[in-house]
Amino acid sequence: MRKLGMIGGMSWVSTRMYYDLINRSVQRRSGPMASASLLIESLDFRDLHGLREDADWERAANILIESARRLETAGAEGLVICANSMHRVYDEVAEAIHIPILHIAECVGAKMKQAGCKNAALIGTRNVMTENFYRQRLVASGVDLLPPDMSNVEAVDKIIYDELMAGKVTRSAERTLRTIITRKQQEGAQAIVLACTELDLVVDVDANVLPIFDSTRIHCDAAAEWLLEGEGATG
Repeated sequence: MRKLGMIGGMSWVSTRMYYDLINRSVQRRSGPMASASLLIESLDFRDLHGLREDADWERAANILIESARRLETAGAEGLVICANSMHRVYDEVAEAIHIPILHIAECVGAKMKQAGCKNAALIGTRNVMTENFYRQRLVASGVDLLPPDMSNVEAVDKIIYDELMAGKVTRSAERTLRTIITRKQQEGAQAIVLACTELDLVVDVDANVLPIFDSTRIHCDAAAEWLLEGEGATG
């Protein structure tokens, strides 16, 4: 089995979910006694919170670059960044190391292409929903994305940062996401891209009015597949 490095800590909730889902995926593919070969660095989210200005993102890129280099030095053969929003600095981190990083949006785009999905609405943090760094990767996979509704952007961003990243799950948040998804269906979306790790806590991924492409599950499955390449595992 290959050894995978995880850059976590964009919330401890996200890091926990990645560890759990990658191990469960490896176990399904490789047998009940299997577990993932992982190196994990959980960063202090206080250093990566509230990024707005270019200087803030430059600082974040440097933090992730240092983490990636430490994981590479420790023996990681590939990496995952355990957050959708931090893929804004993916290119800078990828250029600074010599091992591959599995890009979360490319994994999602490949899954949507495989499923024949051509049209979707993107739900995540403010920068994921409104900036190009994430959206363009999905578009490159042949997916048309509905434009962001700024009222939804603010509501979802607040839920993510004020509640979910602290491990707080409320019925109000569940209702808000259910309403947003229903509206996206009425606007013509064929599917939803759930592009925030913690949104899985308040969205029923398996039973909704639209198909849900959960970036976290897709990313973790891709990580498990990468870990087991060459072993002849199936699943």
